[in-house]
Amino acid sequence: MRRLWIAVAFLAAVFAATLVNSHYLKTFSTELTSLLTQAESLAERGEWSEAESLTQQALASWEEHDLYLYTMLRHSDTDQVHSGFQEVLEFIRCEEGGEYSAANARLVSQIELLYEMEEFSLKNLL
Repeated sequence: MRRLWIAVAFLAAVFAATLVNSHYLKTFSTELTSLLTQAESLAERGEWSEAESLTQQALASWEEHDLYLYTMLRHSDTDQVHSGFQEVLEFIRCEEGGEYSAANARLVSQIELLYEMEEFSLKNLL
């Protein structure tokens, strides 16, 4: 009987950690996508330096969480997001509106997908 309770406690701890991770990634991804969306609005108005500043801020936040992200997520996914930041920043520096918008939308989508992959849902369980 004691083994059963140890197993139940272990499963409960894993489940709790899954929920905490999911909540953390949702909060983090929402923060990043908000910054990138604001940067897009600024770029559309021609305020490229401000858009670059917000994108740099989002990248700095991403890099501050590198250890956690590379530990909890697939490396290929986190590498794609990092590459996406570099692509977006390059288009901002060149002030290429159409290419920037497409690259920024792709980056936002990749960040949102990171959360969706870790979300505790029936879709992810099946």
